[in-house]
Amino acid sequence: MAPPMSAGSFLERLREEGVTVVEVGDWAHHNRNHKGPWGPVHGVMIHHTVTRGSERTVELCREGYAALPGPLCHGVITKDGRVHLVGYGRANHAGLGDDDVLRAVIAQKALPLDNEANTDGNRHFYGFECENLGDGEDPWPQVQLDAIEKVAAALCRHHGWTERSVIGHLEWQPGKVDPRGFSMRWLRGRVRDRLK
Repeated sequence: MAPPMSAGSFLERLREEGVTVVEVGDWAHHNRNHKGPWGPVHGVMIHHTVTRGSERTVELCREGYAALPGPLCHGVITKDGRVHLVGYGRANHAGLGDDDVLRAVIAQKALPLDNEANTDGNRHFYGFECENLGDGEDPWPQVQLDAIEKVAAALCRHHGWTERSVIGHLEWQPGKVDPRGFSMRWLRGRVRDRLK
């Protein structure tokens, strides 16, 4: 069981891993903790935004919208490879997902197929939204992919997790497709190599 690190430690771990960080407003205190617990944390979840334009994307992920208030993640990874911190604590990013997937993440085992949505993921995962249209055609610049790898590795390194604690939204919640444009197997391989 892993308690979430402090916001200060979160920022330090990202910078130590070589991430270019942009702090957005009072990100360290912007959260949805009044809606439920934050932690224990067990992994890192990667998403794509289905948006275009970094400024608009960061604002949307910080503020959310009428049906889903922000923050919608902890960090937004824009196409230029910068990580914009928009919240810390409980965030509206994972929603309900498969308890079998969560057990596999905790046990550091291969993920089963997600076939139900019965477990609160906002409580248990750090979440990163990555600027991309998610249509399978919008490119993923190398600098952005490098930042995704670094972010995931930084959190795994801090908590003593392996690459198996890094999952995509599509592996957590039935019907989700994000991130589209690279495979989570490929990303986990990069994280594994970085943690050596």
